[in-house]
Amino acid sequence: MDRLKQIEAFVSVATRGSLSAAARLEGVTPAIIGRRIDALEARLGARLLVRTTRKLTLTFEGQAFLEDSQKLLNDLANAEAAVSLGGVQASGYLKVSAPAGFGRQHVAPLVGEFMRANPEVRVNLNLSDRLVDLINENIDCAVRIGDMTDSSLVSVRLGEMRRMVVASPAYLVTHGVPRTPDDLARHNCLSLGQQRGWVFRQPETGEVETWKVSGSFECNDGAVLHEWALAGRGLAWRSLWEVGRDLKEGRLTSVLDAWQAPPMGIYAVFPQRRHLPLRVRLFIDQLRDNYSNPAYWELR
Repeated sequence: MDRLKQIEAFVSVATRGSLSAAARLEGVTPAIIGRRIDALEARLGARLLVRTTRKLTLTFEGQAFLEDSQKLLNDLANAEAAVSLGGVQASGYLKVSAPAGFGRQHVAPLVGEFMRANPEVRVNLNLSDRLVDLINENIDCAVRIGDMTDSSLVSVRLGEMRRMVVASPAYLVTHGVPRTPDDLARHNCLSLGQQRGWVFRQPETGEVETWKVSGSFECNDGAVLHEWALAGRGLAWRSLWEVGRDLKEGRLTSVLDAWQAPPMGIYAVFPQRRHLPLRVRLFIDQLRDNYSNPAYWELR
């Protein structure tokens, strides 16, 4: 029990950003929360949080432990629900938000599967590229890609996503294959805008750099850039979620693979709640089961 309380205290502090906020939620003093975290760090032999009078920051070990701890607590809640609820099905209203392009291709189909498995649940799927306000817009769960910066929300890592430079085989036959990012200056790069660069990681040093690219066409819609790459009009820097099947079936080829940027996390985020409704937990589990499977991205 002490170990569980320590982990719960750590997750609460890490997601809320302060000892006092975590203490208020549990109805204890900040000193008690602090002692639990001290005991956890002593037991693990690792520093999880850097605490100053002004702010609280997760260490590298703390960030990794937070993701594992959130999964552990979520799995525990699911196990308890399975026993206490018996054969009771999930029911009620579930409001989900996701980025538009990703949501159309990789959230909407899974919502359909989820509703077939849980016919008592009604779902509202909000697809938008703006950063929705989960609390004021009554969103139960949002899917987001990239770094999580809002400490007022709980996040669960569902999987990871890579971005890569792709082109049609015909384009590469005609214009050649770039071997380093320097070679991009001699290619037609299809981009979202000149102010946005393409991110690469130096193979030898691991240093991450942003390279400015140029070409004859810019568009603020990534789906259009995808179509132009398929048509052989240039190189595009796209996410695996968008081009995975094209790569598998040979319509596109990835280049500069040794220079690929570090993967980004795919997360489910939701407002702070002590007990998530069963429908939300089951939906998050379904997303994680799919997104954490590398084979999924080759088939969708």
